[in-house]
Amino acid sequence: MVDRAYNFAAGPACMPEPVLKKAQSELMNWHGCGMSVMEMSHRGSQFAEIHTEAKARFKRLLNIPDTHEVLFLQGGATGQFAAIPLNLMDGKAASYAVTGNFSGIAAKEAAKYGEVRIAYEGKENNYSHIPTQGELVIAPDSAYFHYCANNTIFGTAWDYVPETSGVPLVADMSSEIMSRPVDVSRYALIYAGAQKNIAPAGLTVVIIDKSFAGHEAAITPQIMSYQKMIDKDSMLNTPPCWCIYMLGLVLEWVEEQGGVSEMDRRRRERAGLLYDVLDNSRLYKAHAEPGSRSMMNVTFRTGDEALDKEFCDGAAKRGLLNVKGHRLTGGMRVSLYNAMSLEGAKAVAEYMKDFEVEHHV
Repeated sequence: MVDRAYNFAAGPACMPEPVLKKAQSELMNWHGCGMSVMEMSHRGSQFAEIHTEAKARFKRLLNIPDTHEVLFLQGGATGQFAAIPLNLMDGKAASYAVTGNFSGIAAKEAAKYGEVRIAYEGKENNYSHIPTQGELVIAPDSAYFHYCANNTIFGTAWDYVPETSGVPLVADMSSEIMSRPVDVSRYALIYAGAQKNIAPAGLTVVIIDKSFAGHEAAITPQIMSYQKMIDKDSMLNTPPCWCIYMLGLVLEWVEEQGGVSEMDRRRRERAGLLYDVLDNSRLYKAHAEPGSRSMMNVTFRTGDEALDKEFCDGAAKRGLLNVKGHRLTGGMRVSLYNAMSLEGAKAVAEYMKDFEVEHHV
């Protein structure tokens, strides 16, 4: 029985071991109050301390300006697919770049509430390519332009911030939040499901320029109103208390490690190990084009489904878990979020090499 395997799942994903150990030590009695975080009132002074500190750390780590508010919500990125058009469309059309599965779902959801214009569609290249600036067609009268910064399923990522000529910028950063520095001032809204890089499943973080709140459609449920959530400091209803507590612990760990600049350095180092194997392999084929590659989710295949299965089965026997690709793509996917150690990345890179040699390629 393995004590702690290397978990390469795309989300929920691995978390830093020091964070898990601290949560374990505080599970029954948080800071001497006689209660677990899972038992305390979200209106009480103890949780207010947890919430305030987590929010302050989040703002500090991403250098979030006073023009923007941080909200701790529920419903995942999927909930935001509806909340964004309800709050931001304001009678106008919106532009969407479809570079993968989730950005496609976001565009379809937005179309329920107003006109959606597709600024880029990557289906023809099977979402292996991120558009250049010149390939984007953003309608100048759009309420906003939406893109997904990292495509978890296909293993692609934007290596630049799109220029929109004044159209407000909205980004789904679920797969890379807190993994690199971000100029938050350039965005009207950033959102992220937290279950990949910063917390357990159940928490969604929204960073919104406050000037874009308060214009929601009349049909917007109050739970999806950014203005109401800002007014209530994310506590219109009971928030995901445990997840916010865990977020605070993860952010404390990120600070101790050197902040987002260090997370950025580490992700480049980890991903570089795997892409080096792929670029020198006669067996594996990377899904994403060079220049469009994700540093969070490395996707590849052998071209033989039976061999792909053998690879995944062999990885599990080595304690390298959850490397099977998404059902939409097949092949393999190795997710390298902040909590994944360099040793874990080295272990899977060495296995990739060994597997290739064993198959006489």
